[in-house]
Amino acid sequence: MTLVLRTTDRPAEPTPVLPVLPAGTDPLLQLQYETQPPGGPGATRCLSHLCELALREIPVMCTACRARRDWLLINHGRNVWVCCRCSNQWLEPEISRADFDALIALRGGGDLPEC
Repeated sequence: MTLVLRTTDRPAEPTPVLPVLPAGTDPLLQLQYETQPPGGPGATRCLSHLCELALREIPVMCTACRARRDWLLINHGRNVWVCCRCSNQWLEPEISRADFDALIALRGGGDLPEC
């Protein structure tokens, strides 16, 4: 008996992982579970920051398009990335998770700040 290795032109796609839902089939419990804020070590949070951003009194400027406002801040673990509207992004070591949490607290329930 001879074994023959078969190859295909189609790439293997990973099986999607479904989220683990709470026990029970109550739709209200499911809605409550889905709308909880992300938590834990693997949580990723995003915040749009329309105004200028200054770190140690130095304004942040995109190196690609020279923009000074309209940022997307992404927090994952201890790290905070700054993303520009031109899709340039970088890890910003000057912004800590505590600074990110303070920016969220300043928004006061989702209202956008005046620039």
